[in-house]
This record gives sequence, C-alpha cells and structure tokens, in this order.
Amino acid sequence: MKVVILAGGFGSRLGEETDLVPKPLVRIGDKPMLWHIMKIYSHFGLNEFVICLGHKGYMIKEFFSNYFLHTCDVTFDIKNQRMDVHQNRAEPWHISLIETGADTMTGGRLKRVADHLNGETFCFTYGDGVADIDIRKLIAFHYAKGKLATVTAVAPSGRFGVIETQGDLVSGFHEKMAGKTDLINAGFFVLEPGVLDYIDTDSSVWEQEPMNRLAADGQLAAYRHTGFWQPMDTLREKRLLEDLWRTKRAPWKIWE
Repeated sequence: MKVVILAGGFGSRLGEETDLVPKPLVRIGDKPMLWHIMKIYSHFGLNEFVICLGHKGYMIKEFFSNYFLHTCDVTFDIKNQRMDVHQNRAEPWHISLIETGADTMTGGRLKRVADHLNGETFCFTYGDGVADIDIRKLIAFHYAKGKLATVTAVAPSGRFGVIETQGDLVSGFHEKMAGKTDLINAGFFVLEPGVLDYIDTDSSVWEQEPMNRLAADGQLAAYRHTGFWQPMDTLREKRLLEDLWRTKRAPWKIWE
C-alpha cells in the first residue's frame, strides 16, 4: 500500500523556519518532520511513498538525493573520488517526489498524483503532524467499514473545525464550540481510488467540498484515535515536539 504525503504548503505560521526550508523539512531533533512521519508508516511495513511537492519542493528532492550526507557520518577520499558512509542504516523506502504546483490546494495535489497510485487503496496524510497511531488497526478498520474514505479523528482542545459523527460515519463538519468534547480531522486517512472522483480542480481543498461530499454520501468513516497526536502549525508546537524528542519522551517514536 502506498502512502501519499502532502508536502507543498507554505507553512507561514512557522515564520522564519519556513523562510529557509519547506515546512516538512523543519527539523525535530536532527531529522525533518517528513522523516518522522515516514518512520511511523515504515514501522508498519508501508515503505512506498508519494510526496506531493510545492513550495521549495526542490529542497525535499535535494534532501533525499543526498540522504546519507544528511543522516550519516561520511569520509571523503578526494584523491580516489570516493565517499565512505559510516554507521549506515538504509531505510527500505521507495519515494516518488512529484511536483504538484506551488499554489495547488490539498485536494488538487492529491488529484495530481493519481497516476502514481495504481488504482489501489492508499494512505494519505499531512506533512506536518505525528501520532502514536497503529496504522495496521487503522487500515483494518477502513476495510471493515467498506467505505471510500476513512479519516483519523482525535479530540484535542483548541482551534480546529469539528467532525460530526453518527456511529462510525462522518455526517458533517462545524466550528468548535466552547465546552464541548469534539473530534477533529487528524489526517492519517485510508482512501480508495474512488475518492479522486470527488476532486474537481487544482483549487479543490480536500478538507472542504470533497470531504463534505463523501460525508453526505455516507462514504467517510471516522477512526477514533485516543492516543498522542500533534501537528506542527506554530512555533510553540514545534518547540513542544522538539522538547519531547530531546528528552526522549516522544510518543510517536514507535520504531526502534
């Protein structure tokens, strides 16, 4: 099963961090956020990735083209034109880096990579959020419900739009109201290729018309995740993730 990751947004709320690099390359510890997300999926045996590029996408290409330089100790033998990589642990990843346009919206980016999905069920998530989610259980839930789409739903405090549910199906969305315990879209989707028919143009925002239409058609299931989930939308959230990683308390580090 392939994993599609959105990595093309501007990340403007991270300020100077994204003046220099695209948001998915902002580092948590010594590795980019994108690497952390890919490690979560890889832990469950999902090693084929389709990365939707946009803002500063060439930098993500450069990171992977020089992966060992970024992640390992190396020795250069200039005379013999050789590079030796030390303590090399190669990831079993197959990565397609696809330019989806600087100004394309989230749904449009997904539609643009359709040719790389082989008409099969796939995972889909954002390039700026981590969780201690069990991907195997998420996929099993998706197949059990038999719907076109499954969204991971969590119940954080704060500033997000809310998912309305009837049983395990999504019935609609609204703004969060004070005093209520609500569920929000945490990414970590499992999708059938039929969802691409719900996306019209590059300007389609996945979280708006496509998801609302799927919900209206009874084709969007909600997988409730009660563990850790944290996006990296602001500098405060980045510092929180950095602190968890630095102190070896990162709940999303489910790999060895």
